[in-house]
Amino acid sequence: MIEKKLLEIGIHLPSIPKPAGKYVLYKKVGNMLYLSGSLCMLDGALTHTGSVGIDTTVDAATEAARVCALNQLAIVKFALGTLDRVRQIVILNGFVNGDDGFSESAKVINGASDLYHEVFGEGGQHTRTAVSVNGLPLNATVEIQTTLAFE
Repeated sequence: MIEKKLLEIGIHLPSIPKPAGKYVLYKKVGNMLYLSGSLCMLDGALTHTGSVGIDTTVDAATEAARVCALNQLAIVKFALGTLDRVRQIVILNGFVNGDDGFSESAKVINGASDLYHEVFGEGGQHTRTAVSVNGLPLNATVEIQTTLAFE
């Protein structure tokens, strides 16, 4: 009962974000759900902007990654009707708007990884990529993209 667990630990999912371009939020292929990237947005506004190391801190960026993961979970619930259908988070791709030479992307993306583990337990363990990039849409601090298996 993932939905009940969310309430117990005080997590409220945001409304699903609207696509910022010509793409769909998700695609189902067999028992796999592929999500488009989500920025750190709540209620249509960015929660974190700028480049880590110049405009913001690693701790703030880690919180931004958590916000991105909340958006991904909201999309999953929309796509599947319930988070209880999730069997396994397969891969998490994380992109951090970082200063030249920024090397702590893995720490930042832990904000999303930790949330998935908190919500799904062992089913939240996943493979992962965490990279620093020179910019993200709307000058967001973090963007993540998730693929998962469902029943």
